[in-house]
Amino acid sequence: MTLPVVDRWFTATPVDEAITLITEPHVHPLLRANCWHIRGTERDLLVDAGLGVASLRAVLPELVGEREPVLVLTHAHLDHMGSAHEFTERWAHPAEPVGVASRGSLLGPPLGRLLGMHPAESAALPPLLLDALPEAGYRPEEYRLRPVRPTRELREGDLVELGDRALHVLHLPGHSPGSIGLYDRANRTLFAGDVIYDEQLLDQLDGSDIGQYRDTMRRLLGLEIDTVHAGHEASFDGARLAEIAEGYLATRR
Repeated sequence: MTLPVVDRWFTATPVDEAITLITEPHVHPLLRANCWHIRGTERDLLVDAGLGVASLRAVLPELVGEREPVLVLTHAHLDHMGSAHEFTERWAHPAEPVGVASRGSLLGPPLGRLLGMHPAESAALPPLLLDALPEAGYRPEEYRLRPVRPTRELREGDLVELGDRALHVLHLPGHSPGSIGLYDRANRTLFAGDVIYDEQLLDQLDGSDIGQYRDTMRRLLGLEIDTVHAGHEASFDGARLAEIAEGYLATRR
């Protein structure tokens, strides 16, 4: 298969004066994760770091500005930490295996097996999870996820301070052992990673736990949330969060 080479791998969409959504449009939806850049008065924050097919750090100045952000990883799956090694400050929950190498592939069925997907689901994935290349000569079959050492461990109750904004760290296991969300209580906004998003939730991967996921959904239902900026798909409001969480609880009795 011959794929086109594209000039711009990332797109940046301002949400408001502080928040920008960064995505990789040429990646299959399974791996097309959302990265959220939040501009603060004292510090900028980047929530997740994409797939690592192209350098995210190199293009941030043209996308959101020169100041290097602190990177917070919501969890350790390849589509969320691919460019993590490019950043000076990398914060993550200690239960996430961000330091484990070679946990990734851009080839559909091999990736499904690495993630622990059901064999039928793995077999149904397309052979390649890209529809373009970031540069001439790029070889998708040689993709590897680079491990990182966190510079700060984030635990339940920690605060991520940006100056004019403070985000509370919520440990929300289920999708993965150390999945976290960042809760902006003042603005009633949750940066959710893959804990909850408006599509089928994955709860049977290696490291997933349905019982913990149920507890996490109950917890989310008790929070005051107007907006969810998730790790995949479009953002949604608190009413939709309740529908997704209640639907999950109903189907995972």
